[in-house]
Amino acid sequence: MVICEIDSKGIARLSLNRPEIHNAFNDEVIALLTGHLEDLSKNDQVRVVILTGIGKSFSAGGDLNYMRSMINYDMETNKKDAEKLADLMYRLNSLNKATIARVNGAAYAGGVGLVSCCDIAVGTQKVVFALTETKLGLAPATISPYVINAIGPRQARRYFLTGELINAQKALQIGLLHEVVPEEELDEKVDKIANILLKNGPKAIHANKLVINDVAFTKESAERRDYTAGEIAKLRVSSEGQEGISSFLEKRAANWNKK
Repeated sequence: MVICEIDSKGIARLSLNRPEIHNAFNDEVIALLTGHLEDLSKNDQVRVVILTGIGKSFSAGGDLNYMRSMINYDMETNKKDAEKLADLMYRLNSLNKATIARVNGAAYAGGVGLVSCCDIAVGTQKVVFALTETKLGLAPATISPYVINAIGPRQARRYFLTGELINAQKALQIGLLHEVVPEEELDEKVDKIANILLKNGPKAIHANKLVINDVAFTKESAERRDYTAGEIAKLRVSSEGQEGISSFLEKRAANWNKK
């Protein structure tokens, strides 16, 4: 149901593989994705993670049988189940690798969450998104921190409440996608971005993600200034920072660049 492939460059591709039900997920898929992300986080050979779906859809969110089973769950069981999805989103959002959402088709509900948790999102001109939970009398609560971070609270007010379709151009406009390309150019664009990321320091990429998260969610203060100054100083004296600066000054490729 989830395929993980790692190439010689250190690019991992995580593919949801349930095309017959539009890559909808259940508790097993959630566990598989979480496990793969944990393994990838510990693999120093992996530099970039591409998340995609096999077939015509990216992910339709929770599958019908999975949702049907929730009707019989009590409050405690429901909460434990929701915590697993929340943990998956957290792990993807905070992964210590650069992540790219290769949005090959429709993404609904939790699928929108997966896209929002990736660092970079590229979709085709035909993709559509929808936060459909409100149509079921629910709210996209577990994915809300990441979707709101991607599109902002003003846009969230509209699309959380209406559940309406968001086409590719609108998704680009509100920040859910970074790039929109013709279907036949999707892989070329994703590969180009992945190769750009491979030229950058792997530890620096993780540090940048931490800085973005910390700065975005804290107010301007002496403590924040102290934190940001400390982070750049720490990176400058690190072995990776020293190599990066030296390679620039010596006009050569850094040792993490792979041909």
